Amino acid sequence: MPAEESERERLPFEPNKKRQKPPKTQTKPVATPQKPSNQADRKPPYTKEEIAIPKVVSQRMVRRVAAFCGLPTTLGISTLIVSYLLATYSDIKLAPIAVLLVNMGLFGLGVLGITYGVLSASWDEERAGSLLGFGEFGTNWGRMVAVWRETRQKNS
Repeated sequence: MPAEESERERLPFEPNKKRQKPPKTQTKPVATPQKPSNQADRKPPYTKEEIAIPKVVSQRMVRRVAAFCGLPTTLGISTLIVSYLLATYSDIKLAPIAVLLVNMGLFGLGVLGITYGVLSASWDEERAGSLLGFGEFGTNWGRMVAVWRETRQKNS
């Protein structure tokens, strides 16, 4: 992949360049004892600030997750309460399987709302994105699939 293409496909908050590992030595000294390698001696490839999601982007994700997950989950809880009240205080009897299926569907939408909330948020700090985030979802889904494929190829 040319450098220009990798810059275009790079996440907005991803570090600009990758640090190179120091070259390994080919020969080992025979007489010198090896000192034990500690975790503290090694330098991590990136700092926490370089790999962290910016606060603006994470807040945008949280707001979207709250909306796309919170609304179906609230409706799912409400259907339980409404069906109980209807069965207790009126002559309307709902089939238990219908209440169960509606409830499961709404809770399932809530779970999917978590994923959609994160992927539909704009990952660019300067751009807020659209209200429903269809375009951002397509872009972020494509990025995620590309990383999965790249990881799969490295492991093969």
